Amino acid sequence: MNLHETRADVLVGGPLKTVRGTCNRTGKPVHGAVLLTAELGPNLYDAILASAAVICARGGRTGHMQSLCRSRGIPVLRVDPHDLDALTGDVTISLDRGVIVHGDTVHVPQQAGPPASGLNDVESICVVIADASDIRSTNDLTPHVESYFIREEFLCLSAGLSPVDALRAGPREAERYGRAVAAELHSMVKELLPHQRLVMRLLDLRSDDAARMTARSQVDAEPNPEMGLHGARWLLAERHYPAAFRALRAHVADHFGTAADRLSFAVPFINDSTEFLRLRLHLGLTTDTPLGVFVETPAAVHSAAGFCAAGASELFVGTKDLIQFYLAADRGNHRVADTYQTRHPAVLAALREIVESGRASKVPVHVFALGADVDHYLRHLPARRLMMCNAELRQSAGPVQLPA
Repeated sequence: MNLHETRADVLVGGPLKTVRGTCNRTGKPVHGAVLLTAELGPNLYDAILASAAVICARGGRTGHMQSLCRSRGIPVLRVDPHDLDALTGDVTISLDRGVIVHGDTVHVPQQAGPPASGLNDVESICVVIADASDIRSTNDLTPHVESYFIREEFLCLSAGLSPVDALRAGPREAERYGRAVAAELHSMVKELLPHQRLVMRLLDLRSDDAARMTARSQVDAEPNPEMGLHGARWLLAERHYPAAFRALRAHVADHFGTAADRLSFAVPFINDSTEFLRLRLHLGLTTDTPLGVFVETPAAVHSAAGFCAAGASELFVGTKDLIQFYLAADRGNHRVADTYQTRHPAVLAALREIVESGRASKVPVHVFALGADVDHYLRHLPARRLMMCNAELRQSAGPVQLPA
């Protein structure tokens, strides 16, 4: 028997210890295959979701598409580029050993991996999802989830929408786009249980990701997209986004009925309360319209109290970006993976400051935690409201029993 083993770094784990499938290099969706690609990007969205696992040559644990895989329980492994080229045919992935077996492989039973940490000390959980099916699958496991969270760009990928093309085509197309987003949100809200709500983070497309999702419009290349024109600064600069957002909210008011109050929004990648107030004005929001804030830059950490004073309805701590900015370690660059530390003292101090600012102002604070960090964060932070990917929540030991 001719067997070959390739060592791999496991970027994203999964519910199984072993995964077997046929290598797929086409970039097209092949159900149950193992997707092989140099780098993960939004152009591979459909292929990723159809795959049993993904093997790539570049990327870190918390990149955008890696986060999508984590939400769906799809393992992601990284190998050297020359090892990627050598993978063909059927492969068997051993996640606990960090090994890819290829060649004339024998059948390996798929075994369940170890359960994640218990979550019974958590006050509430906001579950990160990619579409309505994630709400159904999570509620089938536990009805105790308080809220669900969807990124507008992931909603666009799921629905086949091209936001930049629509927004750049003028106010009429922008309004049509806003109504399409609202229709997708409606399908998600209908899946909620009576005590649950849905939060959508407003569009946050870096220029490199936007270029991969855009067919007609020119997207200027930036030398460092992570620190470029995206998030709140992009929303403020985008002339027709307010028209799209008005159309979205009008559709919600006309079609959601009493469920309209169960949908809210949050601002991405923002630095301070001045920017927050400018954006509220830009979007035409009245002071009584709830709007949350994503805290994911060092400036936003020190502005947490200011956000609360400016009327932010809740704070969401985007630890994946926050960590890379605090530690100057690109979360998508495996060469600095050892520097990107989710439990670094500076990171924990920042998280503590945000949570305490929220407590002082009676504003809810939700801290995103990887499954491996849940216990550590609960022991070392005053945080009791967590954000988690739904696949990692489903791997927790038994149904989550949150306080009534």
